[in-house]
This record gives sequence, C-alpha cells and structure tokens, in this order.
Amino acid sequence: QNAVTAGVEEVFGKAFSQVMILLLIAFIVNILLVRFSKFTKLRALFTTGHVQVQQSSTAYWLILFACPFLTNNTAILIVMALILGCYWAVGSNVTIKPTQELTDGAGFCLAHQQMFAIAFFSWIAEKMGKGKEGKKAKKIEDLELPGFMSIFNENMVCTSLLMLIFFGAILVILGKDYLVSAEFMSESESFVFYIIKVCMNFAVYLAILQLGVRTFVTELTASFQGIANKLLPGSIPGVDCAVSYGFGSPNAVPIGFLSGAVGQFLAIGILILAKSPVLVIAGFVPVFFDNATIAVYANNKGGLKAAIILPFISGLCQVFGSAFIAYWVGMASYGGYLGMWDWAVVWPAMTVVMKYLGYIGIAIVVVALLAIPQIQYRKEKEGYFLMTEDYEAYKQYKGKK
Repeated sequence: QNAVTAGVEEVFGKAFSQVMILLLIAFIVNILLVRFSKFTKLRALFTTGHVQVQQSSTAYWLILFACPFLTNNTAILIVMALILGCYWAVGSNVTIKPTQELTDGAGFCLAHQQMFAIAFFSWIAEKMGKGKEGKKAKKIEDLELPGFMSIFNENMVCTSLLMLIFFGAILVILGKDYLVSAEFMSESESFVFYIIKVCMNFAVYLAILQLGVRTFVTELTASFQGIANKLLPGSIPGVDCAVSYGFGSPNAVPIGFLSGAVGQFLAIGILILAKSPVLVIAGFVPVFFDNATIAVYANNKGGLKAAIILPFISGLCQVFGSAFIAYWVGMASYGGYLGMWDWAVVWPAMTVVMKYLGYIGIAIVVVALLAIPQIQYRKEKEGYFLMTEDYEAYKQYKGKK
C-alpha cells in the first residue's frame, strides 16, 4: 500500500483516493454477483475489510499498468471494479467446499490472499492423500512421536521451539546493538531472555487466536444469517484465513509456516545466485498466514506429507512470482509488493493476459473467472447450494451418493 501511495501519482498521474472508490464499487459488484446467485452460482461475500484495502491498492496499480488504453477515469474504475469484484466473489466461493469439509459445516469460507491457493492445493492434497490399497495418508494429529520427541505432540511446545529456532536465529543475526538502537529492547535487558520472551509470546498469541476462533465464528455466522436470509439467500461470509486455525490439527500451523519459510529462503538464494534485478525480502505475513493456512487444509485432505510439501511449493511461488510481477510493473522501484500466493501467481497471469490482449484480455479474464462457479455447479448440481444452506443434509446426500 505504501508503494502504491508513493508511486501511483508519479507513474500514472492518479490520486490514491481513487483506490477507496474502487473498493466500494468492487464490493457492490461482489454483492450483486451473490444476489443473483441463481444465474452466477456465487455464494460467498468477501467481508475481510483490511484485506480489501490491500488488494484494491495492488489491483489499482496492476490494471493501470496492463490497460493504458483506458483513459477515462470512470471507465477505468468500472473495469477495475468488475475484475476485482469478480475475483473477490469467485475466489472466496472456491474456498467454500474445502472449508465446509474442514470445519464440518461451520458456515463460513475464506476471503484472504490465498483463496485460489487453498482450492488448488486442497485438490492436490486430496490426490496425495489416497494411498495404496485405499489407505488414507496419516494426518499430523494421528502421529505419535516416540520418546522425547513426544513433546512435539503438544502444540504450544512445538510452536515455541520452532519459533525459538527460527526467530532466535534471525534475532541473533540482527544482534543486540541493533535491537537496542531500534528501541525493541533496553540496554539493561538480557539478550538471551529477550529472544526467549519474544518467541514464547508468539506461541501464546497463537494459542489465544486458535481458542477464540470458534466463539468468533459462532457469533459471525449467526449474525450473518440475518443478512443472508433477507438480502443474500444461501450465501455465507468470507473471513480472514486465521479463522481456519481453530479447526484441524493445531500443529499444522507451525509446520506450514516452517515449510513455507524454507521454500521462500531457497527461492531468495536462487534470486541472489542468478543476480536478479529484484531481491525479494520474505515478509512475515506471507510466510506465516499463506503457508500455515495451506498446511491446515492440506493436512485435512492429504496428511502430513501434503502439509510439508505444498507450503514449501507455495513459498517458492511467492518469491519467484512476486519478483517477476513487481519488477515488470514497476512497483519494485517504490519498495514493496503484496507477495501472497494469489498475487504472486493468479494476478500476474491475469495481468499478462490484459497487457498483451487489451480489451479482449479484459473480457477473457472476466469470463474465465465467472466460468469457474458454473463449472463447479455442473459437477455437483444437487449438492452445490445445499452445501451452504444445510450442511447436515448435504452430508446425507453425499453419503447416499
């Protein structure tokens, strides 16, 4: 967002205030697409506000870059809102099935930065989870570690130790002098105990997040029903990806984080060796939230192996995709890019299509997005809307089928 604020006026001669107008119109597009679900087959409303601001900022730059032939401000905003609104509606919609299966029908889906990643990696994980002779792969929660390794069965201990190894190494590299000068710690504090405190605090915050999620979801889905029944029948809210951490294996979160971090660091090393014109510095948010979320869903479908391998692949995609798109569109010159999975993989592909095919490219992107729920619906006509309206009835239908 800072990069867009700094560069959009200089590069395109536009004011950042238009980003907020884009957000409003795109949200209206999302509402309309869900309101006419009979035709669009879309059932999810993107309600994660802070993510909408980030995505509106990045989409504003990408579409301005890809579509210089749009010179009228009104036309620009309408085209942008149509593309972004379709992405919000379709992206959150593709997370409905894996989320309902993960949560046993909790009545929400995800509306975040890795929506297509969740759908894609859940599909791959399901393939990985089908072992020989019909045996399903072991999930993280099914593992019983021997001897002293059994301490890792406890989520708090596992998270604390992983954070101590990972962030402890980073803090040691930064050194006490830097942390004192940056006012993270005082001169009189013990450097060793500061590292331990920071890492343990993270484990505590994560435990609070996981424990509080179910209460939050219960309240949210109950209050959303009032809106859904009147204005958007059959719809469910799309929420922040952290909500998924209260379901499935708690240890999937740190495992996904660690695997994704290894993938990112490997990719960064390759960029350095290849003398890339852009060096991506791995941000904590994409490392943690993208890859931890992917691991939760991957473990549910494909077990431990999927929860390790797929976040690692995600980490590679995040760095290579972000380096490509940030350099190509010029955002790298202003210091930042939204490097999470959808914006490192899906949006670069959409930007390429629009850049080289013009108006036809815009039409292809919109039609391709709107075709996805139609394909989903045709694969499971009887259960498609039943999945969000009455999940218990949906499970009975699946059982009979």
